[in-house]
Amino acid sequence: MASTVTTSKDSAATSRPGYGRLLRTRGAWTFLLPGFAARQPFAMLTLSIVLLVQHTTGSYGAAGAVAAVTGVSMALFAPYTGRLADRHGQRAVLVPGVLVHAAAGLGLTALALNGAPLWALFAAAVPTGASVPQVGPMVRARWGVRLKGSPLMATAAAFESVTDEFTFVVGPLLATALCTTVDPSAGLITEAALTLVGGLLFAAQKGTQPPVATSGDGHTRVRHASALRVPGVRVLIVTFLGIGSVFGGMQVSLAAFTESIGEPGLNGVLYGVFAAGNMLAGLACGAIAWKVAPQRRLIVAYAALALAASALWTADSALLLGALGLLVGMCIAPALITGYTLVESLVPAGARTEAFTWLTGAVALGQAAAVTVAGQFEDRLWDGAGFLVPLGGTLLALATLLALRSRLAGAPRGRTVARGMGHREPVAVD
Repeated sequence: MASTVTTSKDSAATSRPGYGRLLRTRGAWTFLLPGFAARQPFAMLTLSIVLLVQHTTGSYGAAGAVAAVTGVSMALFAPYTGRLADRHGQRAVLVPGVLVHAAAGLGLTALALNGAPLWALFAAAVPTGASVPQVGPMVRARWGVRLKGSPLMATAAAFESVTDEFTFVVGPLLATALCTTVDPSAGLITEAALTLVGGLLFAAQKGTQPPVATSGDGHTRVRHASALRVPGVRVLIVTFLGIGSVFGGMQVSLAAFTESIGEPGLNGVLYGVFAAGNMLAGLACGAIAWKVAPQRRLIVAYAALALAASALWTADSALLLGALGLLVGMCIAPALITGYTLVESLVPAGARTEAFTWLTGAVALGQAAAVTVAGQFEDRLWDGAGFLVPLGGTLLALATLLALRSRLAGAPRGRTVARGMGHREPVAVD
C-alpha cells in the first residue's frame, strides 16, 4: 500500500523519517526552543524537594513522602489540565498555571526552612504538584497538528523523549549542585523561577498551539470524549506507571547510596548517567526506520527494561551502579517513545493533549509511589533496598501489558472521528 504524492506534506511523509526533516517542519522552532526552556524545571522538582526536606527533617522517608504528594497531585490534575487545554487552548491554561506553581513552590520552600510540621508540607505539596505545567504533552500535541499522520510522528516522539531526557541530564545535576553547594532551598527556588519565565515564553507562542475544536456556528464544541475511554490508553497508563517506578526508585535510592558512601555530590552525576542512557537510546530510536509494529516493539522494549531493572539492587559500587543505570536508561527510551507513538493511532486529535497528560501523569504517579516506598525501604532496610522498587514496578506492568496487548491495536480507519483526526491520506503501513 503506497500513498499518492499530492502535496509537499505528503511527499515529506513518504520520505525516510529523520531528525533533519523533522526539524525543517514549518513553525517547529517557534515552539521547540521555548518548550525546552519551560520543561527544564520539571526535571529539578522532585529531587529538589527530596534534598530540601531530607535536610530539614533528617529523614528520607519524610522527604520521599512530600515528593510523593507532589507527584500524586500532578498525576491527578494533569489529565484535567490537558482536557482544558484541548477545549480552551494551551495559553489559557498555561499562564495561570505557571503563576500558581511558582507561588506554591516558594511557599513549600518557606515552610520547610521554618521547620513546619509534616502535614503542612503535605498541604503545600498539593498545589505545587497540581500546577506543574504540562509543557511536554503540549509540545507533543503541537507536533501532532504539524505532522498529521506522517511517519515523522515516530521521529517526533523520539525527539521529544530525547529532549525530556536531556532535561533530566541537566536538571538533577543543577538541583544537586544548588542544594549541596549554595543552599538546600536553592534548587526549589530556582525551579520556581525557571518555571515562571519558561512557561510564559512558551505560552506566548500562540501561532503553533492546536486549534480549539468548534461547532459549525463558531462556538466551542461541547461534546468531548475523554481519552481515558480508549482501551489502549488505559493499558499505556499502566505501562507508564511502571516506568515512573523506575524514575522514582532511582531518585531516592541513588541519593541514599551516594550518601552512604560519603559522596553525596555523585548523586547528580549518577542520575545524569541514567538519563544520558535514555537520551542516547532515544536518539537511536528516532533515526531508525522501523518495520516492526509498535505494539511488538513496546513489549520487547518493556521486557528488556524489566530485566535491566532487576540487577540494580545488586550494585555495591558507584561504578557498577553507573553502568547499570546507563543500561536501564537505554531500555526506558524505546518503551516511552513507542508508547507515545501509539497515541497517534489510538486517540482522536481533539483529545491527544489529554491522552499525553494521562501518560505523563501516570509516570508522575508511578514515580510518587516509588519515591514513597523506596524512601521507606532505605530508612527501614539496607542501603540500596530502594532499588527493589523499579524491579517490582516494571514486572507488574509487564505482566499487565502482556495480558492486555490486544487492546493496543488502533481503531479501523473507517471509524476515525472526522473532526478530531482530520482528513487522512493512505500511507504505507509496516
